[in-house]
Amino acid sequence: MAQRYGGKYSPDGNSDEAAKPRGTFDGARVEPAGARANVMFVPAIPLVFMSINDGAIGMSLGLVAAGLLTGAALLLREGLRAEAAFNARKVARRPAFPRKMAASLLTGIGVGVAAFRNDYLDAEVAGQVSLIAPVLFGAAGTALHALAFGIDPMSNKGMEGVDTFQQDRVARVVDEAEAYLDAMTEAVKRAKNRQVEARVERFQTTARDLFRTVEEDPRDLSGARKYLTVYLRGARDATVKFADFYSRSRDEKALADYVALLDDLEQNFAARTQKMLLDDRSDLTVEIDVLRDRLQREGVRLD
Repeated sequence: MAQRYGGKYSPDGNSDEAAKPRGTFDGARVEPAGARANVMFVPAIPLVFMSINDGAIGMSLGLVAAGLLTGAALLLREGLRAEAAFNARKVARRPAFPRKMAASLLTGIGVGVAAFRNDYLDAEVAGQVSLIAPVLFGAAGTALHALAFGIDPMSNKGMEGVDTFQQDRVARVVDEAEAYLDAMTEAVKRAKNRQVEARVERFQTTARDLFRTVEEDPRDLSGARKYLTVYLRGARDATVKFADFYSRSRDEKALADYVALLDDLEQNFAARTQKMLLDDRSDLTVEIDVLRDRLQREGVRLD
């Protein structure tokens, strides 16, 4: 359904949104699997149609090649998203399965099968088929795909000195929290109100600041767990109920109450993040003071 555009300078615009401190694009999340990844689905389409009238073997080879290229495109999309998630975090483990590298390999195999199909069809006339060209085309396809999209992260990031058991606990809790945020995004779309969608996105940015802080220091998990589980679960449930009700009634009182809830949640999440940062600073100060005392006892002068 078409929606009327609204903003600060619209007749019914909300100037309060413009007064918020965050910028328009602060915390915006760009889809990592964009047009250049989606275009990789295209080669399989003409290959399917070209193979329909090429006999049983020619059609089978064409469909296999198209399936390999499509699978490679799907793996590439997931690999780009996993890489974006890896880059967005200061502390992260490398992807368990190298999707982008697997996509490059599948692309090369698909190109090689497609080239073998063409050689096979030509061999029905010339009476000779060779594997040299398919192998060369496949190797070139693999190399070009890897050059175009790169390879997966091959090592962990920021994991030096981190308790892996604690980090695994944090990862599970953060993944659960991200699922709650994704559910909020999907639910609020049913309200068909761009301003409230933007308000939810701003709250999610504040929540993810807390996620990153906990990931950087897993010791903060115990204090932040209720924010990442209980509070976000409640925010998700409230968003679902609001979207269902508001989409039917367009009740402005319900809208105001929901926005007020987001304001309260955002303030509390920001305050918790700030408190954890201050605690971390206090811990650092203690460590520095202890080290200075030890050095002075050893006779080392600190000017």
